Amino acid sequence: QVQLVESGGGLVQAGGSLRLSCAASGRASSRYVMGWFRQAPGKEREFVAGINWIGSYTKYGDSVKGRFTISRDNAKNTLYLQMNSLKPEDSAAYYCAASTTTIVAVTTTLYNNWGQGTQVTVSS
Repeated sequence: QVQLVESGGGLVQAGGSLRLSCAASGRASSRYVMGWFRQAPGKEREFVAGINWIGSYTKYGDSVKGRFTISRDNAKNTLYLQMNSLKPEDSAAYYCAASTTTIVAVTTTLYNNWGQGTQVTVSS
């Protein structure tokens, strides 16, 4: 089991930036595929970005490509999401997730461990 704790959410104006962090603890947490998902009220949880355990491969959801960057620091057991050019439609609760699979999956069912989420609100 891996324990995940997100931080860095908040209120920002459209066009601004935020950096989310996810601290991981537990057995071999640095060997997990990691991902960020988000969920707005009344909507399904949506894949935002994912990264393999070594950090050499990343995948993004279409709505965030070119604006968001996922990265990880395995020495610190921390996952990051740099969010630039934020839009009001990016407002959601953002969740960090870990997967024991070897692929960067976009579906929630392939992620075994989840954080509690951090709220991001983008004002227009």
